[in-house]
Amino acid sequence: MTARSLAAPGRPHRLDVLIAGGGLLGGLLLWALNLHGGPSLLGLPPSLTLVALAAMSVAELMRRTAPMAALGLAVPALALDISAGTLVATVLMFTDVVYAAVLYGPPGAARRIPLHSVLVTVLAAIALTAVWQTPQVVMAIIGIALVTITPAWTGIILRNHRDAAQAAQLRAEQIALLAEIDRTQAVAGERARMARELHDMVANHLSAIAIHSTAAQSIDDPAATREALGVIRENSVQGLAEMRRLIGLLRSPKADDEDEEPAATPTLDGLDALIDQARTSGRSSGLTFVLDDARNPEGPGAGPEPAAPVELAAYRIVQESLTNALKHAAPGEVLVRLAHDRGGALTVAVRSPFAARPGPRAPGSGTGLVGMRERIALLGGAFEAGPESGPAGTVWLVRAALPAAEEEEQR
Repeated sequence: MTARSLAAPGRPHRLDVLIAGGGLLGGLLLWALNLHGGPSLLGLPPSLTLVALAAMSVAELMRRTAPMAALGLAVPALALDISAGTLVATVLMFTDVVYAAVLYGPPGAARRIPLHSVLVTVLAAIALTAVWQTPQVVMAIIGIALVTITPAWTGIILRNHRDAAQAAQLRAEQIALLAEIDRTQAVAGERARMARELHDMVANHLSAIAIHSTAAQSIDDPAATREALGVIRENSVQGLAEMRRLIGLLRSPKADDEDEEPAATPTLDGLDALIDQARTSGRSSGLTFVLDDARNPEGPGAGPEPAAPVELAAYRIVQESLTNALKHAAPGEVLVRLAHDRGGALTVAVRSPFAARPGPRAPGSGTGLVGMRERIALLGGAFEAGPESGPAGTVWLVRAALPAAEEEEQR
């Protein structure tokens, strides 16, 4: 027995109080009706069976709150009861105490008590057979087994079922927790993806609007003002169209809805239009834009056809780089270059002049580079952005290496 099991028990369980009270009243009734066992052993007075009955009732009160202490009290009470004449109620309560000790006791005791019950039964059988050597010994051995082995092994069976049920419940709770974590991560990832798409779709148009509206306010030239207003209107219409497509996807993403126009995913074939739009927006800032497509998609050295996520990421990187150039680049040439490296990966590089810029500037949120880096990380590519010194001076370089179609499928 452990120190914890011998400690002062807590408040008895209501069911234990009923069992103890019922056993005590039943034993008193049997005593009053003179329905107790055979002659006492060792010359003990039969009234000691009432002491054993009271002690066993106390043990029943502790069967759930202090099962090992209850068993420690029940064993000598049973020995006293058998020696003084035996009450059936005391014996029945002893079997319940053994059962409760296995079911509610510590794991080590639950493993030892069934084995000890078998050992006690075997030793008792050997001793009784050696002493009496009569056929009635078989019934006595069966009775001992019913008092010791049966409640102990019944308790261990129920304990195993209870532990299995608790383990299953714990696994279910863990699975539910993991599912909630996955759901939270999925929601966070989807929100980040939506934020990137919204930024990349609208920031370019709003930046051009901000630059040209500032220029129209600061330059007192009707022709320049009309040109700026034209650029503002064009970017406003395109930005609204992009927003409308995105909102349509978020509100009703049904592919079979005939009333909705399907939203086309941008591809690298649309870079020419993107460059033309940047030329129009950057004319007043002294920026020129050049597209160098070195992919050679139809020649003998053609690279693999990029997957749709790779092509979309490349388009968005060029779009965001052009937006940043319109906001921050000094007058000069902005070069956009597409190529395949030796491993077949698609590389995107955008070089823009890096110097102090005169004239109006559009404010930046700082999320453009973050979004580009997140896009490349999701595809398992490489990304770098920062100033770089060259023969023509310092430029701001944005470079991304995106996996080829075959590599993307293996992921």
